[in-house]
Amino acid sequence: MKFLYLCLGLLSVLFALIGIALPLLPTVPFLLLAAFFFARSSERLHAWLLSHRTFGPAIVDWNEHGAIRPSAKKAATVSVAAVFLLSLILKLPIHVLLIQAITLGGVMIFIWSRPNG
Repeated sequence: MKFLYLCLGLLSVLFALIGIALPLLPTVPFLLLAAFFFARSSERLHAWLLSHRTFGPAIVDWNEHGAIRPSAKKAATVSVAAVFLLSLILKLPIHVLLIQAITLGGVMIFIWSRPNG
């Protein structure tokens, strides 16, 4: 199982890195998954991820308090608004826009209801 968790952790980090460049792919959820998998497979990689100067604080905030930093909340809001605006510009069908609005609205409610990190 350790090998499987290690592979899943590395895959999660890869997806997180891709998510930095692609605005539609979230970064932090994949890093949280990587932390979960590394905690069960590699103390060294888990410690590296938690002590990472960019990603570590967000992971520690989430693990200890279920918190999201205000700057991350604002960035998520801007990303969600940009995605929805792009959908409007592309004139997607109304049913797609409704599904997006409900889903993205739920995501925003979840993010903004978390404590501040």
